[in-house]
Amino acid sequence: MLKRLVIGATIVALAPLSLAGAAWAHGPSRQKVSESIEINAPVDKVWKVVGNFQDMSWLPVVAKTEGKGGNDANATRTLTLKNGGVIEEQLDRYSAEDHTYSYEITKVDPKVFPVNDYSSRITVEGEGNKSTVTWWAGFYRGYMLNDPPPELNDEASLKAVTGLYKDGLAALKKKVEGGG
Repeated sequence: MLKRLVIGATIVALAPLSLAGAAWAHGPSRQKVSESIEINAPVDKVWKVVGNFQDMSWLPVVAKTEGKGGNDANATRTLTLKNGGVIEEQLDRYSAEDHTYSYEITKVDPKVFPVNDYSSRITVEGEGNKSTVTWWAGFYRGYMLNDPPPELNDEASLKAVTGLYKDGLAALKKKVEGGG
């Protein structure tokens, strides 16, 4: 009886330590980026450029877009980047009426784009001759275990996505407004 009592007390005393170990084993946290830009053009004119899932020619880092399925759910596209990298994506939802679509990366080498489990949404809103394009993403860093190398950590993934979105939206603005 005493032996059972000692074993039970030991288990109760050590239980918090097992939970502390689980806290140290925590992996990466989901990151989020949202960038917006105002474009001096009506929503329909902006949507005509950004709203085709099969055409990413407005994005400066993209050399070529190949795809299947148009703008239907589960359509796919392969982006070949100017640096030779390749990103495969799938369309999740598309609404021409609401001027929005969401998609996810299905395959990418984190050395090309340091993210995992990446999902994104592009939305165009506005009135008259003014539009706002918002590009949002949620993702994990390129290295999913603890102690990531610097090029695959949270800061690197945030920098890569934020830079892509800012450069992309600036190029979109230039193209739509007539300068590109």
